[in-house]
Amino acid sequence: MTPQTTGKRNGPRPSSARPTLSVVVPIFNEEAVIPELYRRLSQVLDRLADAWEIVCVNDGSRDRSQELLVALHQQDPRVKLVNFSRNFGHQIAITAGMDYAQGDAVVIIDADLQDPPELIAEMVEKWREGYEVVYAVRRERKGETAFKLWTASLFYRLLRHITDVDIPLDAGDFRLMDRRVVLTMRRLREKHRFMRGLSSWVGFKQIGVEYDRAQRYAGETKYPLRKMMRLTMDAITSFSYLPLRLSTYFGFLLAGLSLLGIVVTVALRLSGNSAFYGQATTLVSVLFLGGIQLIFLGIMGEYLGRIYDEVKNRPLYIVSTAYGFVDVEESPPPPVNLVEPHVIAE
Repeated sequence: MTPQTTGKRNGPRPSSARPTLSVVVPIFNEEAVIPELYRRLSQVLDRLADAWEIVCVNDGSRDRSQELLVALHQQDPRVKLVNFSRNFGHQIAITAGMDYAQGDAVVIIDADLQDPPELIAEMVEKWREGYEVVYAVRRERKGETAFKLWTASLFYRLLRHITDVDIPLDAGDFRLMDRRVVLTMRRLREKHRFMRGLSSWVGFKQIGVEYDRAQRYAGETKYPLRKMMRLTMDAITSFSYLPLRLSTYFGFLLAGLSLLGIVVTVALRLSGNSAFYGQATTLVSVLFLGGIQLIFLGIMGEYLGRIYDEVKNRPLYIVSTAYGFVDVEESPPPPVNLVEPHVIAE
């Protein structure tokens, strides 16, 4: 495919060498944050590496985010842009950024500046000490409701107890990964993704660094309760069979209680006790068992739906345009390349 050519631009020229650091930023309706995000990231990266890149993944934004990101790319070619054809979701946007990132180390950070870019310096220091995954652990979370704090704490601790993967407590997607880890994670193409769980699953030498999470710089949260519940379901079904096993446990428990109930009922009837005459007890028991059955049918349906999505084997995302990716080494594996992106080069 012949790349299109944009106009002459000022600022640093992209290096042909592999960048030392890549920073992946998923973007969804973040026009109010983008200028400050670039300012802080570029200041940090200029101190840490001679060659770096910022890979912004525009996840179907409906505001001026794409326009601002294109302008930044024209000003500084080290800012690269991947535009999705529609909104595919935060975890998929992270995946695409990792597919396109070319750095020896790749940092994942959200655009809202709740995670401080200045912490990247400490992550890079740990990476140079030999750690291959450096994840950020939230010591304090400012500007969040008591309900959000409680549910987040419950989620991480529940997930830790029901899975065999050692997923760090209170650690989000903000992390640094060595290129070996990134190339390994590129091979994991499951549709319902929980990236912080996958980065723990692949192993390698990992360490956490603590920080205080700030309030959102501007705009509104992109993770309301509905999306948090969906992410929770993806995390649990991706790393645990416990919900399915619960149906077996409940089955044995209810069967044992039923057997005991039969013995007790027969004994009471023979003794002349009238406590169990009538239909009320029967109706309550039937409704209770019916409710339990429907709950577990729903759980099995969640797992079955995920199997159905995997069998369809659709690509994780579709890229409509990409800015700054002319000579991409180690291009993403199939099925990403089923649709060739429209690359806009220098």
